[in-house]
Amino acid sequence: MAEETESKQSAVESVMEKIHGHDSSSSLDSDSDHEKPASPISVKAKIYRLFGRERPLHHVLGGGKPADVFLWRNKKISAGVLGGATAIWVLFELIEYHLLTLLCHISILCLAVLFLWSNVHTFIHKTPPRIPQVHLPEEPFLQIAFALTIELNQALKLLRDIASGRNLKKFLVVVAAFWVLSVVGSWCNFLTLFYTSFVLLHTVPVLYEKYEDKVDPFAEKAVIEIKKQYAVFDAKVLGKIPTGPLKTKKV
Repeated sequence: MAEETESKQSAVESVMEKIHGHDSSSSLDSDSDHEKPASPISVKAKIYRLFGRERPLHHVLGGGKPADVFLWRNKKISAGVLGGATAIWVLFELIEYHLLTLLCHISILCLAVLFLWSNVHTFIHKTPPRIPQVHLPEEPFLQIAFALTIELNQALKLLRDIASGRNLKKFLVVVAAFWVLSVVGSWCNFLTLFYTSFVLLHTVPVLYEKYEDKVDPFAEKAVIEIKKQYAVFDAKVLGKIPTGPLKTKKV
């Protein structure tokens, strides 16, 4: 009898172990199923960005300190640069100060202060000023000149390609841009135009970066509408213009 009861108990224990083992394995399988991420079936549609950019706006603006200034990464530096540009514009445009006059007055003031301080330091019991020897390095100026040379050569190459009559669309865009610039230049002088562009560079990029998800859909609709209007203009006007030997009309 004792052996039968022991055998029954061992059989019950084995059955319970199997049940627990099955439950644990099923729970592990269910947990693993929950942990496995669902494989994406549909490919996410590509989001339209203004001017077809694929990189962040910070990289488009250069990704260095100028981009940090334009996007107000450091508010003190950006505010200081914008404030300095505003002070220069007020001096030259509103007060009508001239550049040569301003430079001469600043030089006279600095030289007079240093000269007087150097001669009366014994009376005021102050140490004479230590005027440092200023030496401008050549490398930054050479780098700036090299970069400007590259940009000017690219601009001249682009103008040469446009003038050769190979791309009518670029020709019209450049002519329209020069015409708009000439009209804007007739409204104000070069300093005001430069200051306005400087202010726009410090306001438009940071506002666009903040609201780009709302601006890009409107820009996409505008680009689609412009392409439609250009297609109509091309069919009615540009398509009737005889082409030269350098350009072959696409069918």
